[in-house]
Amino acid sequence: MSWRDALGDWRNRLIADPAFRRFAKSFPLTRGRARREARDLFDVMAGFVYSQTLLACVETELFVFLKAGAQTLDAIADHTGLPPGGAERLVRAAASLELLEARTGGRFALGRLGAAMAGDPGLAAMTRHHRLLYRDLDDPLAILRGDRGAHLSTFWGYGREEAVEGDSHAYSELMAATLPMVAEEIFAACDLKRHRRLLDVGGGEGAFLIEAAREAPGLDLSLFDLPPVAERARRRLTEAGLGDRVRVHGGSFLDRDPPDGADLITLVRILHDHGDEEVARLLAGCRRAIAPGGTILIAEPMADAAGAAPMGEAYFGFYLAAMGRGRPRTQGRLAALLSEAGFADIAPHRSRIPLIANVITARAQKS
Repeated sequence: MSWRDALGDWRNRLIADPAFRRFAKSFPLTRGRARREARDLFDVMAGFVYSQTLLACVETELFVFLKAGAQTLDAIADHTGLPPGGAERLVRAAASLELLEARTGGRFALGRLGAAMAGDPGLAAMTRHHRLLYRDLDDPLAILRGDRGAHLSTFWGYGREEAVEGDSHAYSELMAATLPMVAEEIFAACDLKRHRRLLDVGGGEGAFLIEAAREAPGLDLSLFDLPPVAERARRRLTEAGLGDRVRVHGGSFLDRDPPDGADLITLVRILHDHGDEEVARLLAGCRRAIAPGGTILIAEPMADAAGAAPMGEAYFGFYLAAMGRGRPRTQGRLAALLSEAGFADIAPHRSRIPLIANVITARAQKS
């Protein structure tokens, strides 16, 4: 046993001792730490209630309503359709979470977190989407035993060829609302204008390519995804005025290599949906398809994101388990998979907001 393990075991025995906890709560030098730890533990326990407070604000469009300025409780009750008592309970709960804040005259306005919600429609879309995750995690042990969640697996059924013919409206709306946040991290890490042809592998219905077209007007664009998804991408890209600019290819990257010739291949929120063998197969296919000296770019949340460890291991660990496939990976693990596939000059990029996405680039060496 290492000294770190021994120290950790001693700490845990001490904290678990009721007599020590009573002492820590009363002794001036430890009282503040004891209070913080009690608050942290309660926040973990009460997190679901906090998330439902946020959802109630989003569902009633309260953040949008308060963008114009502070409002009285009566006005908020009228807007939300809630009885006065329910409206007051909601705004006071939201104020305690810094989603709202109390103002003079009994009015309430956006708090610092509520202002961020009001300014980014993608956050509201993700909040609504999480209703599916909450339903699946009603029995977390079932998910850990390997039972796939009924709601998330159905929502993400677009990724299985037998399911993609269904209604994709909810998926399309979520991607359209959240992709701009991810695209900003990608553009900060990689200058698209330095490249000639971009291929977005697993590009869905083209949400990222729509952003890339704005960022680099002269860039040749291509998309590769399952045939039914590719067909929907053609329609969506045509509606966005990009029908003549983007080449769309149908096929499964698990069965065939992506189209060749691109000097930039992007994998945006793709790898964490798949197991290691599938990822290794995909990266090897990208290596064969990419132009000599070309760049591959991976953008997705990663398990060791700086300052966001609970997001990688706790949130995405359970989310992907409920979805029924994939796993969160560290930057180191992704770098190893890229190296095994034949890529070099592997470079993790510092993300401005690791909760949204981390970015890794690598290059195909010229032969």
